[in-house]
Amino acid sequence: MGGDLSQRSVLVLTSLADGPKHGYALIKDIERFAGVTLGPGTLYGVLARLEGAGLVTALPPQERRHPYQITIEGTSALTDQLKRDAMIARTGLTRVGVQRA
Repeated sequence: MGGDLSQRSVLVLTSLADGPKHGYALIKDIERFAGVTLGPGTLYGVLARLEGAGLVTALPPQERRHPYQITIEGTSALTDQLKRDAMIARTGLTRVGVQRA
């Protein structure tokens, strides 16, 4: 993946940052912390792209569940993206007068 992660990728990586999860657990966690509902097709598309980029890895199945975990590279990419997003948010909030510089 290039320098910028999609919003959906950030949501999935953020969810996985505190430990491995399977699809349903990811969907529910993202709904809880972000108020965003990802459908299964969208979620598994994002996971496939992240796995292809080496940012997540599939773990062995547990019964019918297929958990994923974030990789070291995924943690690094997420950290970099969140720092950029925080800088943009601070600048935007200052410019619209919500916070002072």
